This record gives sequence, C-alpha cells and structure tokens, in this order.
Amino acid sequence: MTDVDPALLRRLRARDERAFRELIAAHRDRVFNITYRMLGHRQEAEDVAQEVFISVFKTIDTFREEAKFSTWLYRVTVNHCKNRIKYLARRHDRDRDELDETSRAANTAVEGPTAAKHPDRALASAQMEKVLQEAIATLDDDHRVVVVLRDVEDLSIEEICEITGLPDGTVKSRLHRARLALRKKLARHVEES
Repeated sequence: MTDVDPALLRRLRARDERAFRELIAAHRDRVFNITYRMLGHRQEAEDVAQEVFISVFKTIDTFREEAKFSTWLYRVTVNHCKNRIKYLARRHDRDRDELDETSRAANTAVEGPTAAKHPDRALASAQMEKVLQEAIATLDDDHRVVVVLRDVEDLSIEEICEITGLPDGTVKSRLHRARLALRKKLARHVEES
C-alpha cells in the first residue's frame, strides 16, 4: 500500500542519487510547508526539511510499505520538527522573523500583476499570514501538529492518525481545541486592529 512509484522506491533503496533528487522534487513543497508551519522560522524550516530528506534517504530500508509513503514521510517530518522544537526550547532560540519573506512567497495568489494593482490587499494578506503563523506558533506542539496536518496540509483524520500514532478521538479532540485557541487569538487580533 504505497503511493510512491515502486521503481523509484527500488532506486532509492539502491542509493541512486537521481532517485533522491526526484524524491525531493516531488515532496519538497509539502515537507517545507509542514516544517515552516511547525517551526515558524524560514531558516529553521529549510534546515529541518533538508534533514528530513537526508534521513529518509538513509533510512529508506525501514519503510515497510504497510502505509502510504507520504504518510511515512510526513511522520518523519513531524518527528524532526518536534525534535527541533525541543532543541530550540532548550536553547531559548524561539525568535520569530518580523515579516518573513516566505509569507509573501507562500501567498502566490497576490503576487504578480495583482500585487502591483492592489498593494493594500497584498500588504493585508501578508500581515494576516504573519498573524496566522504567529498564532499557530503559540500552540503547544501536540495541537500545532494536528492543525498543520489537517488545516494547512489538508490531510485526512485517518492520515493524521497514521502519522502521529494517535487514536482518532485524540486527533479530533486536539484539533478542536487547537482551532478554538486559534479562533480566540485571531479574534483578539481583529479587535485590536
């Protein structure tokens, strides 16, 4: 039950570097999105995303094909993020960028001609992205994981259960609590504006 091409998987297990590049090309955006939403800092997210792919390449033999490859990859990604969060907490290095360039790049809908015609919309969108990222960053790790996987990456509850190893009810309950917390934080921001 895998969602990766069996030939690619064989080539990865044979340590084919071209297969490694194909893997990165196919999954880099989703892995980076997860790492960025979990960590809230572009440079950290890029570093962790690189570590994820290196780890996957080194440990591809442990993928037993009992679940989808993407599920296994996202589990590796989430675990790397959790480890980095713990490391950063110990180092007291949880600074966030003021207005990260990624916020603008992530919002491709307002780039190009639209941004030139409506700079106020582009600015408002970038500001809302920043507020949302900051709100997600304030969630505890357990809640942040389920929000990022469900609401940002649009994974199913079943996939999240497989990635996190949590039961269905726990995922749903954490997701509900996380959404309530985000709603409160965003409502406070709207009131202050």
